Amino acid sequence: MIQVRKLEPKDLPFLYQWENDATSWADGDHHNPLSQQDLKNYIEASTGDIYKDGQLRLIVEEKTAEGVVTVGCLDFYDLDIRNRRVALGIYIDPAVRKRGLATQVMEYAEQYIFDFLHLRILYVITRTNNFASARLFQKRGFQASSILYNWTEEGDAAIWMKFNPEIQ
Repeated sequence: MIQVRKLEPKDLPFLYQWENDATSWADGDHHNPLSQQDLKNYIEASTGDIYKDGQLRLIVEEKTAEGVVTVGCLDFYDLDIRNRRVALGIYIDPAVRKRGLATQVMEYAEQYIFDFLHLRILYVITRTNNFASARLFQKRGFQASSILYNWTEEGDAAIWMKFNPEIQ
């Protein structure tokens, strides 16, 4: 079972490791290493309020019989209040992937965005060859709405969208 929480200074080692994982750079907008000072400044500057910051990064933890373990992060970014939409990013530590944690994170994300914030659209941009992400989004009812040809250095990307079922 997962839980999420706001960033804290103690998360610096995890963020440093994850943000500097070059294997994941092709799936995001980040293309260079970050220093611990960069990340410390980010944590300190974050209010934890998506409306003030235009984004929100949450730490994902897994509750186990042995205790609570930090396993990833959940990012909401590119908040567009007028059109009531936000982009989503998920990072699960490679050591704990393929255990259903991303599905649980998606369930939380959808509930937060649709039921709590009452936004209309949750969307994700992924490389078209990121098959694990495609399966996750399809399973959660996202629709592939567009192909962005040559979007990244690595090739094409897809926009996956899910609409709030309560808002037409």
